[in-house]
Amino acid sequence: MKKVDELIKKLEKLYPEAKTALHFENPFQLLIATILSAQTTDERVNKVTKKLFEKFKTPHDFASANVKEIMKYIKSVNFYRNKAKNIKKLCEILTKEYNGKVPDKMEELLKLPGVARKTANVVLSQGFRKSEGIVVDTHVKRVSYRLGLTKNTDPEKVEKDLMKILPKEKWIDFPFRLILFGRNICKAKNPDCENCPFNKICVKKPK
Repeated sequence: MKKVDELIKKLEKLYPEAKTALHFENPFQLLIATILSAQTTDERVNKVTKKLFEKFKTPHDFASANVKEIMKYIKSVNFYRNKAKNIKKLCEILTKEYNGKVPDKMEELLKLPGVARKTANVVLSQGFRKSEGIVVDTHVKRVSYRLGLTKNTDPEKVEKDLMKILPKEKWIDFPFRLILFGRNICKAKNPDCENCPFNKICVKKPK
């Protein structure tokens, strides 16, 4: 598909370094950070996890903690009460069933509390360099729709559409390039259409 090839090449040129903006040292920290990032900026999460990971270093540390203590550290992120409960439950499962290790398979990750496909895809692609799917966040969803890569707005349907048209070796990096493009140029409000390299192929230009 010529249009997709053009997109891939231009995005690779624009954003040669494409990865999650979340700070992490291992797949476990990435899993926690990604759960916290739902409806919250990566910048905010990075501030929170700096102190959080100094206090809680392993799944066992989180599993042994009181939920209120976890809440205290993450209260500046949206939905922190729910997230704290999910993190504690998730860490109990990791400790009891996975010997404190984060599973590297989609189906096992999806069984964990607070983990949906987007979170699982971030952990697999950025923590394990495995491409079982494609990360679809608000930027990927919006830009894919505007550029005509999908007619859907449901994240799981968008992911399926992208998986059909993208070569599998591009599944890991492509969405993170699209995220940077969505943040810098194809913004939700006031997109910079004038300086957009895809102006000619954009099918859903905001009015």
